[in-house]
Amino acid sequence: MNEQEVIDIERRLMANVYAKRPVTLNRGRGALVWDIHGKEYIDCTGSYGVCIVGHSHPKVVEAIKRQAETLISCHGSFYNDERSKLLQKIVQITPKSLNKIFLGNSGAESVECAIKLARKFSGSPEIIAMMTAFHGKTMGALSATWNKKYREPFKPLVPGFKHVPPDNLEKIRGAITEKTAAILVEPIRGEGGVRIPPKGFLQELREICDEEDVLLIFDEVQTGFGRTGKMFACEHWGVTPDILCLAKSVAGGLPLGITIAKENIMSSFKLGEHTSTFSGNPLVCAAACAAIDVMVEERLPERAASHGRYFKEKLKELQARYNIVREVRGLGLMIGVEFRFDILNIILQSMDKGVLVLDAGRNILRFLPPLVIEKEQIDKVISVLGTILEEGENEQLRS
Repeated sequence: MNEQEVIDIERRLMANVYAKRPVTLNRGRGALVWDIHGKEYIDCTGSYGVCIVGHSHPKVVEAIKRQAETLISCHGSFYNDERSKLLQKIVQITPKSLNKIFLGNSGAESVECAIKLARKFSGSPEIIAMMTAFHGKTMGALSATWNKKYREPFKPLVPGFKHVPPDNLEKIRGAITEKTAAILVEPIRGEGGVRIPPKGFLQELREICDEEDVLLIFDEVQTGFGRTGKMFACEHWGVTPDILCLAKSVAGGLPLGITIAKENIMSSFKLGEHTSTFSGNPLVCAAACAAIDVMVEERLPERAASHGRYFKEKLKELQARYNIVREVRGLGLMIGVEFRFDILNIILQSMDKGVLVLDAGRNILRFLPPLVIEKEQIDKVISVLGTILEEGENEQLRS
C-alpha cells in the first residue's frame, strides 16, 4: 500500500477528529521513527508521551510475543498470572500507602474511575479541578477539563465540577464546601503549557485536603513512570495523594490505564460497580511488566533527570540567542518552550528537517521524547531548532 492509499483510506473511513500531519509513520526503534518512504525522524512527541522506554523496546516486544502465544484475553472475573505480576510491580514502585488498583485502558478511564471512586467513598458530589487543566475527553474527565473548545459542544456535562485558578491556595480553599468530594490536580500541567507549581503549593494543598476531609487526586497520566526525573512527579515534592491516575507510558506502547488508591478508599467500590471487559488484559499486562522492568533496570527516571537537564541547558542557550524565545521550563524530559508567537510553522519545519515535536497551546513547543533518547539526538534537535529560529529571525528582519 503506498502513502496516498493510506491517506485516502484514513480520510474516507476514520472519524475526522485528529489534526493530521502530512507524514505516514510505519516503523520505530528507540527515539527514532521512520516514515513509509524510509525518512528518519527523532521523535520528541513519544506518541504524546506514551513511548517512555522507546519504540519497540526488545524486552517489551519479546514479552508481547511470548504472551500472545500463551493467552491474549482473560476477563477480570477469572484470575490471571500476568495480571498478578503487574499488580505487584505497580505496588512496589508507587507511594507506599497506595495499594489497591483498578486496571483500565486509558488515561481518561483512569480519571473516570477516580471521579466515581471519590464520589462513592465520600458520599459527596463535588470535584474541584484547575483552570487550564486537561484530564481527558470522556464525559466525566471532560467535565474536569478546562478548555472550552473541548467542553462547549458537549454540554450539558456531568454536574458537580468546579474550576479554580491554578496554584491559588486561597481560591481552592474558598471553593471547598460540605459537598466537596475531592480536589483533582496535575502535579505538572502538560496540555496547559508544561507549568510547574510554585514551591510549597502541593504540600499545602495536601494539608488543606487533610484539614477539610477532602480527597486529593493526582492526575499523573503524562508525568508518571519516570518522565519528570522521578518515577512519579509527586515524589519531587514528597506529597502522596489519596488516589493516583496513571496511563500512557506504562505498557510500552499498548493501552493501559491505572487508578491506584489507599485500600480503604478503593474498597468502597462494591461488586460490579466499576468494571471493564478489557481490564487487566494479560497481553497488555505482560507488556507493562516488561516496560516497568526496563524503567527500573535501565534507570530511566535518573536518565530523564540528567538528559532533561542537558536538553534544557541547550534550549536556554537558544533562548539567550533569540529574543523570540520567551521561556524554557520543565522537569526531566517533560519540557516546554514558550515563544512570542504561534509555533505551528516551527512544528512543520522541524518535521521537514527530521524532528517531531508537540505543542501545548498556540505558542508553546512541548518535548516528550522517549527517555532512551541519546545526547547526540538531543544535539541534532537543538541544531534543527536553531536553524529554524535563525531563518525566522532573518525573515523578520527582511520584512
